[in-house]
Amino acid sequence: MRTEPKLTRLDRVFARLDREPERPAHLDVPKMSRHRIVLLAATLAFYGAIVWAVIITSWLVRLDWQVMFFRPYQQWSEIHWFVDYYVVLGQRGPTAVMVAAWLGWRSWRQHTLRPLLALGVSLLLLNVTVGAAKYGMGRLGPHYATVIGSNEMWRGGDIFPSGHTANAVVTWGILAYMASTPRARRWLSAVSAVTSLGVGMATVYLGTHWLSDVLLGWAAGLLILLALPWFEPLIARSEARIFDLRDRLRARRSRGTAPAAVPAGAPHVVVTPLPADRDDVAAGSPRAPAYLAPGPHTARSERTPISPTGSRRPPHAERHPRGSASSARPLTGG
Repeated sequence: MRTEPKLTRLDRVFARLDREPERPAHLDVPKMSRHRIVLLAATLAFYGAIVWAVIITSWLVRLDWQVMFFRPYQQWSEIHWFVDYYVVLGQRGPTAVMVAAWLGWRSWRQHTLRPLLALGVSLLLLNVTVGAAKYGMGRLGPHYATVIGSNEMWRGGDIFPSGHTANAVVTWGILAYMASTPRARRWLSAVSAVTSLGVGMATVYLGTHWLSDVLLGWAAGLLILLALPWFEPLIARSEARIFDLRDRLRARRSRGTAPAAVPAGAPHVVVTPLPADRDDVAAGSPRAPAYLAPGPHTARSERTPISPTGSRRPPHAERHPRGSASSARPLTGG
């Protein structure tokens, strides 16, 4: 009775790392459903409410100042080293490299560029929207505040909304967006939400952001992820154009490596087929090509013989043909 080998966990991991033979047909592309549109509208309203609360110097600004005067980095100084490392999860460069490496493997394994293109589109939207809001409102951070109790708006700053928080929401949330199963999407969504909020609170702990900056940055990143399905047709067209360009380059390269025409005056290569009853044909041994001189060829009967007819040995006076009587040596007496 034949039994199938039992795969270990390490075998299943290596099997997972292998490239699939073709692009999977079950790749789920999120669509702009009614539920997503409702979440987008609610997040946009929350975004506007935070901006308005800061502009009118409401209770939210007073809370910002109270947290700043509390100085969490002094109250809990023993975790300062951990927060310094944890806040890196919201920096643009390191997080983009880590997430791009994972999505690049996904692209290679599934024969698609959609994961990398989705990451590129989301980061572009992040730079445009968050950057415009930062420099448009020009809010100063806690370390550069000038008037106690003010909102510090339009004073040349670039702190509102929090770029660390928005970047954490987008870069870690894109993993949930690209998940292939609903269960993985739910888990990754929860992990990205906790990670991004933790990064935002780390900036508040270090005193580099107001609390309202973190709330607005979280909303700004979530808006990009919720609006990303609107850009799926653009991602699909870009992927098709890139693959088409790759195919044309491959075709041009294959045409460039084709055998060139034999120039005039070059020796012609003629491969003479061997008889079917030869042993070397059966053995599969190749026959060396015969190189002929260029130009018109004459028949064998019209060519000059390679060597003169007759014996090739030079004439010798004492040499006699075999079998003649003179070839016998004379007998001498003793």
